[in-house]
Amino acid sequence: MNKFCLLAVSLVPLLGATRTLREGAAIGLCAVVTGSLHQLLLMPLRQRLASWAFVLASLLLLAALVSCLQMALRAWSLPLALALGHYPALLCLQCLASDHLLPDQGRWRMLARHLCAFFASCLLLGASRQWLADFADLHLASLAPGALLLLGLLLALYNRLRPGPAHPRRQGKL
Repeated sequence: MNKFCLLAVSLVPLLGATRTLREGAAIGLCAVVTGSLHQLLLMPLRQRLASWAFVLASLLLLAALVSCLQMALRAWSLPLALALGHYPALLCLQCLASDHLLPDQGRWRMLARHLCAFFASCLLLGASRQWLADFADLHLASLAPGALLLLGLLLALYNRLRPGPAHPRRQGKL
């Protein structure tokens, strides 16, 4: 099993909490804030703690960060917090997976690229789902299976528009 399969946990908040552009922007912003604060606060503890103590500290820190995030959402924007439901709490899994996968060298650059890509995906998926549900009158787009289909179409479009040759494993053989 590839260790990058752990990033599949990012799909749960991406598919579930992006019914509109507003919800997509909110969950993307929550992911950026949670992921960057998590890495920033764990930086001094990385070399000082053993592996099991570091994982425990990471879990406790994530629980505190997400609890504060959900309380802030409920205090400042209750309708948005109710629309997002428990999806901000699932961002903990994404933070744990990215902490496990990030290399020691270039950690912040890789984290910034990952979080920017996640934020852009949330915005794009939220805007397209809202447009398809409201203007094209396609009810499936507002449901989670429709979001999965739409994400697959967006990824196929990205791969089609991306320049460059195909990877040798994906090239056909005669």
